[in-house]
Amino acid sequence: MAEIFRAYDIRGLYPSELNEELAYKIGRAFVSFLNVKSVVVGSDARLSSPQLFEALTKGINDQGADVINIGLCSTPMFYFCSGGAEASIMVTASHNPKEFNGFKLCRENAFPISEENGIKDIQRLVQDNNFAKAEKGEITQKNCLDSFIKQNLGFLENIKPLRIILDSGNGMSGYTFPKIFEQIEGVDLITLYEELDFSFPNHEANPLNFDTLKDLQKEVVKEKADFGIATDGDGDRCIFIDETGGIISSDLTTALIAIQILKHNPRTSIMYDIRCSKIVKETIEQNGGKAVMSRVGHSFIKKQMRENDILFAGELSGHLYFKENNYAESAFISTAYIMNLLSSSGKKLSELVAPLHQYFFTGEINSKVINKETMMTKIESVYKDSSKEIMHLDGLSMYFEDWWFNLRPSNTENLLRLNLEANSNELMVEKKQELLNLIRS
Repeated sequence: MAEIFRAYDIRGLYPSELNEELAYKIGRAFVSFLNVKSVVVGSDARLSSPQLFEALTKGINDQGADVINIGLCSTPMFYFCSGGAEASIMVTASHNPKEFNGFKLCRENAFPISEENGIKDIQRLVQDNNFAKAEKGEITQKNCLDSFIKQNLGFLENIKPLRIILDSGNGMSGYTFPKIFEQIEGVDLITLYEELDFSFPNHEANPLNFDTLKDLQKEVVKEKADFGIATDGDGDRCIFIDETGGIISSDLTTALIAIQILKHNPRTSIMYDIRCSKIVKETIEQNGGKAVMSRVGHSFIKKQMRENDILFAGELSGHLYFKENNYAESAFISTAYIMNLLSSSGKKLSELVAPLHQYFFTGEINSKVINKETMMTKIESVYKDSSKEIMHLDGLSMYFEDWWFNLRPSNTENLLRLNLEANSNELMVEKKQELLNLIRS
C-alpha cells in the first residue's frame, strides 16, 4: 500500500494497488487529517473513476463532511472550482496509462497536499484504520462549467482569425476545450481524438513523450494551422507545436508567456524551474521582470508562488501555473497567451520562438545508480574547482562559463536525472558524454 502514497499525490494500479476499500479509507483519513466540514470532489473519465469516486465520497460522508460534487472535469477546471473551498480532491492519474488511477489532494483554496505537508499523515491514518464516529455528511451537486468558461475567455485580447489543432489524446481537454472555443468568434478549432476514452486507443495521453505528437505535427502542417496543442489525460500539461510542425519545449513557452505578462505587469516576478534553459531567465530580465528559480514539483512551485505573490510560473514538464487559476496549472490560459501573442505581433509562432533558440539542451536523461547522494557528491568534487557557481536547491546544479548542468535524484527510484545545456552543440555533446561516463561508471 505504501507505494501509492507518492511525493505529490496518491496513484497506483487499479484494482491491485488502489481499490474501493482503500479509497473509502482515504476519504475518512482526509477529513480526519484536515478536520473539514466540506470537500469539493471532481473526477476524470477513467474507467475506474466512478467506482473510486463513490467509495471516496462515502468515506468523506461517513467521517462527517459534506461532498460538493463538481462531476466530470479536467484538473485545471478542478483547481478553478476549488477556489474558496475548505478542501478538495480530484480523482485522476494524470498522464498515466489506463490501468492507473489516483487522487490529487488539496487544502483550502486548491493548496496541494504533498509528502512534505500531509500525504504521509494521511497514509498513517489509512493504515491505522481507527476513525472516530461522526454524523454522516451529504452530497450536493455543483455546476461550475459556465463560470470556468467565462473565466478562461477573459484572458483573450483582440484575437485575429486563427486555425488551431488540439490533440487531447482522448483525455479531459477534449471535454473542456471545445466548449470554450465555441464562444470565440473567428477561431477554427480542429480536434484530434476528442472523444473521452481513457483506454487511450490512439496514443498515450502524455505529450512529454514526443512520439505521441506525430499525428498532431502532421495535422498542423496539413491543415495549414497557426499552431497545435497537445494535452495530457487530465488536461493540466500542454505542449505547443508551431505552424511548421516543430515542437516548442515548455521552457521556451514559459519565456513567450512571460513576455506577454510583463507587458501588462511590468517588474513583476516570473518563476521557472531549475531545469529550464537560461534563455528563460534572460528573457524575463530583458523584459523588465524579476526571474525567480524554483525546485521541480507542483507543490513546491505553488507554495512559492503564494508566498511571493507570483503571477506565472513554468516547468519544463509542460505544467504552466497562473495566479488567476488559484496558482495552479491551466492549459487554456497558456493557449490564450499564445493566441494573444500571434494576434498582436502578426508573426508566425516559429518566428516568435526563433530568437529563443540560443543554447543547446540535452533533455532529461535518467541513469541508474547504486547510491544517489554518493554519486552527486562525487560529481561535485570532480567539477567544483572549475565551476563558477554551485547550487543545491534541487539536487546538484553547477554553472560554468559556457555550460551548466543539474543532477536531480528521483523520489522513488535509484535514478539520477541529468539536464545539461551549453553554448554550442559540440560542447553539449562533449559534456553530456563526460558526465554520463562518470555517473554510469
